[in-house]
Amino acid sequence: MDNKDSEAEIHPLKTEDVKAQENHENFVERRIVKSSGLSRLSRWRTAAFFISLFLCLIIVFAFSFIIPCPERPVSERTWFRYYNDAVPYQFLAIEDVNEDKVQDVLFAFKSSNGSSSFNRSCLDEGLPSPCAFVAAVSGTNGSVLWESPAAEDVQWLQCGIQQLGTAEAPGCLVVGKPLSLIAIDLQTGEVLWRESGDFGANYTLLTPLSVIPDVDNDGVQDLIIFITKGGQVKTFIHSGKTGQQIGSTGSLTVDGNARYIRLDLRSSSYFLFYTENSLYAYSLKDLCSAAVGMEIKLPGLQQDPQWEKNIDHTTHRLSLLRFGDFRYLAKVPGPSQDNILVVNSEMATLINTKDLHTVWTLNVSRALSEPLLGYYKPDVLGIVLESEIGPNRKKVMIVESGSGAVQWDLKLNSGAGSPGPATLSTADHRSAFLIWGDYQEPGNETRERAPLQKLYLFHPSYSNVLLELRNSTDQIIAFTAVLFERSRHACYVLLRGPQPGEGPGPVSLMKRKLKEDVSGSRVIWLSHMAGDSEQYIRDRLYRMRFQSRV
Repeated sequence: MDNKDSEAEIHPLKTEDVKAQENHENFVERRIVKSSGLSRLSRWRTAAFFISLFLCLIIVFAFSFIIPCPERPVSERTWFRYYNDAVPYQFLAIEDVNEDKVQDVLFAFKSSNGSSSFNRSCLDEGLPSPCAFVAAVSGTNGSVLWESPAAEDVQWLQCGIQQLGTAEAPGCLVVGKPLSLIAIDLQTGEVLWRESGDFGANYTLLTPLSVIPDVDNDGVQDLIIFITKGGQVKTFIHSGKTGQQIGSTGSLTVDGNARYIRLDLRSSSYFLFYTENSLYAYSLKDLCSAAVGMEIKLPGLQQDPQWEKNIDHTTHRLSLLRFGDFRYLAKVPGPSQDNILVVNSEMATLINTKDLHTVWTLNVSRALSEPLLGYYKPDVLGIVLESEIGPNRKKVMIVESGSGAVQWDLKLNSGAGSPGPATLSTADHRSAFLIWGDYQEPGNETRERAPLQKLYLFHPSYSNVLLELRNSTDQIIAFTAVLFERSRHACYVLLRGPQPGEGPGPVSLMKRKLKEDVSGSRVIWLSHMAGDSEQYIRDRLYRMRFQSRV
């Protein structure tokens, strides 16, 4: 020990060097150990990265090459469906039956047998032959999706009802004659329920039928049906689940043959029945409570205080509206709720439904068709009115809904039974207007012959131009225009054949893409203006895009 102390005293720095050396060796050893741990962690991170990358590549490969993408249906530009020895009914409904995101066509005809696609007969459903068939036709190619023998005869067909029976898909309701209610599954054509009834003789069915809240608490919305008979409106409420009548039959006294519209306010619904001389208003709450025999409290079954003040509760006449000679009532969307357009033999009047005051009036003589909505200016709602101005002559007007100002008008020759107009919304927030008639240039009118049925296209971007799309000499039973796919594929549908009451004959259903007729159309100048050529206008309207409105 003395030697060590002596050594330390003689060489004091040597001891410090030894300690420093030992500390350095320990630090290097710890660093090596730490570096080794980081190295192992880095290798795990690298492995995880490459495994993730590999899995991503597998998923991309699977979705790109192995799992097939859903094929978008290819729609034919034009298709036809023919039936022999049949009589069509004046119904056309547009719904997506097979859920391929392309609209399909539903219609009804009377025949002994269906098409060769299904080989179904009236006897299959226990019906006498001939009978009424309801058919669904694919909007893509015109193939028959289903056909269903429904009734001996059809008074009314209404499709797109969201709940019928226990089916999850929407359905169609057929009102047969002799009286029967038939619910049909929209997707399969199968009968969900069939309910017989008795409205008696000499009655008129008021259409369309109305869907109301679930009155009998069976989880399915219900139906209210009106008929007129002997100066009365009879009210029937039927279960949407079974078709059976709920409660008793109601009776409303009116002074003639009535028609009606349904007006949905914020928290209430009113049914407006109008005859030639009077207008009556009944709340949905009153009608349901009268049928069931007790007060019903359901959402949407309230009464509007302002309307109740203006209804005579003895006669149910709407006291503020004394126009007379009613031709049509129509709902026109307003800023917060629908307004009412009243059309009689001399004028059209828009009524604000909040306080029942008159917004505007416009001279309109002898209206020929129900008012139609469209857009002449971007996002400014307009109303299409057709009025008779002489023998086989009519005037078509587009009226701004807010002010009643006439934005555009056209005079045409028009025969009896000419189809009404149609509109299609375009991507510039306006509408394309489809109008039937026979345009005669000023100075070339020929009154000797019967007017031809010609289909014209008008778009507000060319207010001085009409496009003549097609001529038709066949009897047109029903006509509509629709976007078969969302914001694209603008088409019109024609149902042609014998008129109701005539003997059976050939029936044709046609869908035609609008652009096909635009490209080969004839340009008619309503007023001559220097500028664009006819071909330029065709090309411009051919490239026109369409837009679905909610």
